[in-house]
Amino acid sequence: MNVTRGDRVLVVEDEPGLARALAINLRAHGWEVVTAATGRAALQAAADSEPDVVVLDLGLPDLDGTEVIAGLRGWTSVPIVVLSARQHGEDKVEALDLGADDYVTKPFAMNELMARLRAAVRRGRPPASPTEDQAVVEVGDLAIDLARKRVHRAGEEVRLTPTEWSFLELLARHRGRLVGRDQVLHEVWGDGYEREYHYLRVYAAQLRRKLEADPAHPRWLVTTPGVGYTLG
Repeated sequence: MNVTRGDRVLVVEDEPGLARALAINLRAHGWEVVTAATGRAALQAAADSEPDVVVLDLGLPDLDGTEVIAGLRGWTSVPIVVLSARQHGEDKVEALDLGADDYVTKPFAMNELMARLRAAVRRGRPPASPTEDQAVVEVGDLAIDLARKRVHRAGEEVRLTPTEWSFLELLARHRGRLVGRDQVLHEVWGDGYEREYHYLRVYAAQLRRKLEADPAHPRWLVTTPGVGYTLG
C-alpha cells in the first residue's frame, strides 16, 4: 500500500534529533507529520489532529509510553506503532497487551518503519462504500460484519482495535477452518513477522476477553497449540 497523500502521523519522541529525522523522512515519503515531545502533549495532539497512525517512544519525560497507550485506548482505536530502545520481551508484550499494534526496537531501519506504518494504516482504514448485501458471519452470539468492520455480541457492539479486527476478520473469512500461525502473522502484520508468535498469543487473549463469555474456556476462538486458530 502506498501512502495516501494527507495520511497523518503523530510522532511522539522526546529526543529532538531523532524526532527531526523522523519528521523529515516521513514528510519526504508523503506523510503529514505532527510531533509531540511528552506524553501529555501526545494525548492532546492526538485529540486535536486526529492522526491516521501514532509512532510512540516509551521513554518519555513525564509519562511512561504505556500510560500514553492506555490513555489513547480509552477513546480511540488509532493504530499505535511503538518505537523503543526497550528490547525485553515483557516490555513488548505489555505494550501489545495495552493496545499497541506493533513494536519496533531502536536502532531501526527507516524502510522497515515505513512498511510497518503503511501496514498499520491499512489495518485501520475503513472499507469503501459497503453495500447492504455484503456478508455478516454469525458464530454463536457473535455477528461479524465484514463490510463495516464491526462485531456485535448478543446484540451489543464490541469495540476492537484495527489489529484485533484484522485478526478476527481473517478467522471469520475462514470460519470453521484452521488458520495457521504463519498465515495469520503474514496477513495481519505483513512480511518480517514470521517469528513474532507472542503477537498471536496477546491478540488471541484480547479477542477472547471481548468476545467470549468465559475467556479461559473459549467456545468460538479456539487455539490448536503450535499450529493455529479456528473460529466457530
